[in-house]
Amino acid sequence: MAKEQDNIVIFGMDNSEKLTAEIGKFLKRDVLPVQKIVFADGENLVYSDTTVRNKTVFVICNTSKPVNDNLMSLLIFIDSLKRASAKRIICVMTYYGYARQDRKASGRQPITAKLVADLLETAGVNKVITIDLHNPSIQGFFDIPVDDLRGQFIFSNELRNRTDKFVIVSPDHGGAVRARQLSELLKNDEQIAIIDKRRTGPNVSEIMGVLGNVENKNVVIYDDIIDTGGTIIHAAETLKKQGAKKVIIAATHGLFSRGFEMFENNPIIDEVIITNSIDHSYLSKFSKIKELSMAKFLGLVIQANINNSSIAEIYDAYSQGNI
Repeated sequence: MAKEQDNIVIFGMDNSEKLTAEIGKFLKRDVLPVQKIVFADGENLVYSDTTVRNKTVFVICNTSKPVNDNLMSLLIFIDSLKRASAKRIICVMTYYGYARQDRKASGRQPITAKLVADLLETAGVNKVITIDLHNPSIQGFFDIPVDDLRGQFIFSNELRNRTDKFVIVSPDHGGAVRARQLSELLKNDEQIAIIDKRRTGPNVSEIMGVLGNVENKNVVIYDDIIDTGGTIIHAAETLKKQGAKKVIIAATHGLFSRGFEMFENNPIIDEVIITNSIDHSYLSKFSKIKELSMAKFLGLVIQANINNSSIAEIYDAYSQGNI
């Protein structure tokens, strides 16, 4: 009988090929290609030309822009795996599109984060591994296991090795727990700070003030997503007016829907740190960007799933600086 280790297959969707290759290299496993045909009318045929019968399949993917195209391609590929008799399909979704539509903000609005969860389950996913969901309660939209990993561990490894000490700043009240967790991982003596803001429309907000002391401090504004960037730049400017010295922006998912030039050309911002949850190869020309790879972190999590071991052990190792 074949060992469980021999019944593992890893695929990378075309929007995550670079990250998947890094994960495969870390795990010392081959990564199989996803076959894709686009017909003249725009329909996609997405499938594997390698047998997956009775195998556990990991699909590395993200559903960033173009969100609808990436999501549909993923669903088609998952359906193909289910119909090819895969034993288990584990979707490693490094960025979960539609996560910000997680509730009805007003009447007659959809809850699209729930719809995406339903689509993934209907397509045939048995488990989802994701990182820094915009709202952790999205896990409850699924009736299958969900591992919502914490990006703080990746950033703590980077910031721990720097000589500067930082005040961790949450760009809003909702991210205070995230900022506190990162500060604790850094064994930071400084209290966190919180930007007091209110949202006045889609991608539009008004900053009311800063809760906490940032005067003569180096600060890291830590968030899960940078989309257009306007709000977080406004936050950086507010912190600078409050006397902050070095201003670093850090976020797990860097979408930069309006381009990176607004960060690169802003003298207030010293650096922007992101992960490779989505492809940022187009940003290589900029000097203020630093990309952290999540390949090792995800590789360890995938290995834990293969071995049926605890992810908590990985968290502990990161917390102690042993990884």
